[in-house]
Amino acid sequence: MVGPAQDAKALLKSLSRYRETRTLRSGVELTITALPLVGLWLAMWFALDVGYWLVLLLAVPAAAFLMRLFMIQHDCGHGAFFRRRASNDWTGRLIGVVTLTPYSVWRRTHATHHANVGNLDRRGIGDIDTLTVAEYLALSPSGRLRYRIYRHPAIMFGAIPAYLFLVHQRLPFGLMRSGPGPWISAMGTNLAIAAIITATILLIGIGPFVMIHGPVVLIAGSLAMWFFYVQHQFDGTQWTHDETWSFHEAALNGSSHYELPRPLAWFTGNIGVHHVHHLCSSIPFYRLSEVLHDRPDLIGVGRLTLRESFRCATLALWDEGDGRLISFREVKQHQSRRDEAKAAA
Repeated sequence: MVGPAQDAKALLKSLSRYRETRTLRSGVELTITALPLVGLWLAMWFALDVGYWLVLLLAVPAAAFLMRLFMIQHDCGHGAFFRRRASNDWTGRLIGVVTLTPYSVWRRTHATHHANVGNLDRRGIGDIDTLTVAEYLALSPSGRLRYRIYRHPAIMFGAIPAYLFLVHQRLPFGLMRSGPGPWISAMGTNLAIAAIITATILLIGIGPFVMIHGPVVLIAGSLAMWFFYVQHQFDGTQWTHDETWSFHEAALNGSSHYELPRPLAWFTGNIGVHHVHHLCSSIPFYRLSEVLHDRPDLIGVGRLTLRESFRCATLALWDEGDGRLISFREVKQHQSRRDEAKAAA
């Protein structure tokens, strides 16, 4: 952990030299992500004549490339992929049609997430809903059941991504009163998506389209949800209330360094270096590894290995007393010990 807040601020200043984008590199990254995705999609179309098992097999790498395309859209939203804002915005809008994510809507909610990460008093926009232990225990039995269902891994990484990308993002939920911008972004993206889907269905038929694109979207959505989840829902993350919250300290210490094997780091656009990204979101994803190379002291901050990360799926509640995320089982154990202590008294 790095702290106090002034240390994180000093670190931010030292990271300014990594902000410079490299236009040629960005163009190459976009090309080597988009072209393989198109190639794999076409290969899945031809594979229908071989067997659906091959289509599903090819859907996995296709989903990985789709997820990487979303990471490029993510960088565009931070103004970190190209030098000019217009280049970032139009690239992000076009990618949003493929990722089913209205660019301006997502950029606004994601900016809110960055501005309030780790703040218990400003939860709810652009992040995973997380209750404190006290809030959970204050719920009615039906309220607790709803929250437990929401936090169940099958729902969190299965049903929710499908709902999010296929339904939720079709309308600017939560931004209805924010003026015409979110509506224009959402409706424009929807029209472009509808046009492409219609043209593709007219070309190959609705059955083949669903059989090909359905698995790609669902797998990519689940992968994206997992990586977004584990970046802040890990043992060692930091949450505080307004009076003690610091943006710089929360950005660095409330975000994980998800240390991934190189292939996974490539497909995820180095998003595992999330503590550095949250502290300085204008660093292009392809330069985040440079930061760790030059600043090895940051490698251990919020470090989480692939094996360790799977336990994060059981963490569901913030224990304000211990200052850590805990599972539902731990809450039950705490309650049992309190009941025993009361009975003994």
